Amino acid sequence: MENLVRPVIVIGGSVLLTLAIGWATDRLLRKADERDHDSPLWGLLRRGRIPYQLVLCAALLRGSYDQAKLLEQHHAGIGRALTLVLIGSAAWLVIRIAAAVVETTYSRYARAHRDPARVRRVRTQVELIMRVVTAIVIVVAIASMLLTFPAMRAAGASLLASAGILGIVAGVAAQSTLSNMFAGLQIAFGDMVRIGDTVVVDGEWGTVEEITLTFLTVRTWDERRITMPVSYFTSKPFENWSRGTPQMTGTVFWHLDHSAPVEAMREKLRDILRECPAWDGRAYSLVMTDSTPNTVQVRALMTAKDSDDIWAVRVAVRERMITWLAAEHPYALPRVNTADAVPRPSEPVSVPAPRRR
Repeated sequence: MENLVRPVIVIGGSVLLTLAIGWATDRLLRKADERDHDSPLWGLLRRGRIPYQLVLCAALLRGSYDQAKLLEQHHAGIGRALTLVLIGSAAWLVIRIAAAVVETTYSRYARAHRDPARVRRVRTQVELIMRVVTAIVIVVAIASMLLTFPAMRAAGASLLASAGILGIVAGVAAQSTLSNMFAGLQIAFGDMVRIGDTVVVDGEWGTVEEITLTFLTVRTWDERRITMPVSYFTSKPFENWSRGTPQMTGTVFWHLDHSAPVEAMREKLRDILRECPAWDGRAYSLVMTDSTPNTVQVRALMTAKDSDDIWAVRVAVRERMITWLAAEHPYALPRVNTADAVPRPSEPVSVPAPRRR
């Protein structure tokens, strides 16, 4: 009877104690979250209740399993399994806590600063730091798990002795991966490109959606995703339309007939921009920039607060100006001359007078 009751008390007591401590901790975090609505820390910490309970349960079972006297012939294997669960759940809990602290810090920074460029820069740095922390914790946890096996501890000396050679081999084999990782850190802290920036890469216009230690994802205007190695952005030129201030200047070109009413087009451009909500009112102009034997080139210039608005302004100006020219000044549109060529007039031929003999 004692052999049956003892395991039930030890295992059941550990599970019940874990549930009780987990419930009490969750209640405290919920009350703290209700009192402090401005800080998301307590709500984020509640996401770690599952790894927290796993750590408690594994620790209690690991410490009290000797008293259960259950499956004593497998005592070493069960103890090692509980140790592995304890290490894994502890790493999971550390990652959740670190994510909660980092996210809370970023939220406070975003509320305190109104500059979108600085907020995007900090967001990029925070996400890459969190990825580095997660990778370090996982590597340490896996190493700790492996070191629980006696065979791995015995091979530790030989592994350390060959670490230099292995490092050289790994560096040569993973040269591109390592370069991308260092490029990711350079992008994060060098403020070259940030999440949310509008960029033009290889002729593709889009928004930076995700930055990792090895690759970067650009979401194009037509909802496609372009994934590129981060080393591309440290070795090749690219356009960043969000660098500095987001304000932009756009242009629209027309090829028109030589008789185009340029002055009337300036007035029409002013009227179009006043009715366009995307125009920020900073500046506009319309000038003739070039001429050919058949047409003239007219350029309109306008401003907007960001890349999305400048696109809307350019589209509206181009469409409404062409519509106005076709309706009010059709002669200004480019034409192809299909008339017969007029022959060059012939010069009169002088006939010499005859000589008298």
